[in-house]
Amino acid sequence: MAQPTLFITLFITLISTVHSHNITEILSKFPDYTLYNSFLTQTKLADEINSRETLTCLVLTNPTMSSLSDHRPLSVIKKALSLLTVLDYFDGPKLHDLSNGTALSTTLYQTTGEAQGNLGFINITDLKGGQVGFASAAPGSTFDSTFTKSVKEIPYNISVIEISAPIVFPGLLTGGDGPFVNLTAVLDKAGCKVFSSLLVKSGVLRTFQAAMDKGLTIFAPSDMAFKAKGVPDVDRLSSADLVALLQFHALPRYVPKGTLKTTTKPIDTLATSGAGKFELTVSAAGDEVTLHTGVDSSRVSGTVVDATPLCILTVDNVLLPRELFGISPSPGPALGPGVSPSPSSPSPSPAAKAPSPEAFSPPAPPMGSPEGSPEGSPSESPSESADDETISGTGVVRVSMAVGGLAIAFSWALALL
Repeated sequence: MAQPTLFITLFITLISTVHSHNITEILSKFPDYTLYNSFLTQTKLADEINSRETLTCLVLTNPTMSSLSDHRPLSVIKKALSLLTVLDYFDGPKLHDLSNGTALSTTLYQTTGEAQGNLGFINITDLKGGQVGFASAAPGSTFDSTFTKSVKEIPYNISVIEISAPIVFPGLLTGGDGPFVNLTAVLDKAGCKVFSSLLVKSGVLRTFQAAMDKGLTIFAPSDMAFKAKGVPDVDRLSSADLVALLQFHALPRYVPKGTLKTTTKPIDTLATSGAGKFELTVSAAGDEVTLHTGVDSSRVSGTVVDATPLCILTVDNVLLPRELFGISPSPGPALGPGVSPSPSSPSPSPAAKAPSPEAFSPPAPPMGSPEGSPEGSPSESPSESADDETISGTGVVRVSMAVGGLAIAFSWALALL
């Protein structure tokens, strides 16, 4: 009976994993924080908060938030609010019972890679007179912010507490998006010189630059990605196919990594020309995010720029759209040895790719198969990915990783009982 017990435990664990908090929904019940809540949505920080477990949100009242946000760009506001998101659980009693009366805590700002030194940490100290103060970990910082009251607590998951003033350090509230971001310089510095040169050669760079002000997310493959086995020779692609390939690596809106982690539906790219065309699907396991194209998949490996409304993320592999390269017969993310990915291959254009639904239907995995398990590694091939896709005559029905995992775990438990 040990095995059934194990699987039932796994099933219960998966159920608890699916459940999560929603910070915007929590704050919607408190009119004192409507402005703070609005900026969480505008900066996409709400998605990052909702994707994490065990944290504390230090919220500001409407008048205080108004002073912080006045005439400042969203990129600066996002940094300030990231510093108010603590990656630990603090409620009222814990704040007044700190070990040695003080604690140094990590914030969401520290995880962005923008924080220099310890600027992404805050100092929480139990002050004299029963007050609890908050300050930046930067040298010389003072406790200008204090604990006001507890707003909402979901024990050891999320705590929302009000503080009297924002926590800042020198330079946090200055700067901004700047008049222009030199995309090629940024990409070259990030080790994406091949991708950068292709943008210039194809003219897609101008498309990206025109979209930056309204919202743009770029998935930039590393130079090594273009040398990987199975990647097409881009010099043999037609001009139209090269443009489509490069536009497939961008989204026409601002979507940081935290938002990708909460994405469950297929997402359009700049190459999308109709329903179901040139789309990406996303799977997440913890803090890892993987993009799936229908031909290959790639891990989102890092953030180069996250300055609302522009986000540049690096990816491990070149994203190959099935509209150009078809469905790979091999189980791996590459096209496979001996398969020519060049335009000279039969039917390379999107218009010619219209295989019947039966051609896509995968065989049902046997009982006990690990396919669809939410524990899968982001580096696994499409056939072993965390998301299952069932294709019908009307299109793709995407089954979420979490629900698939629950169904398999529950079936195992029942079979063994």
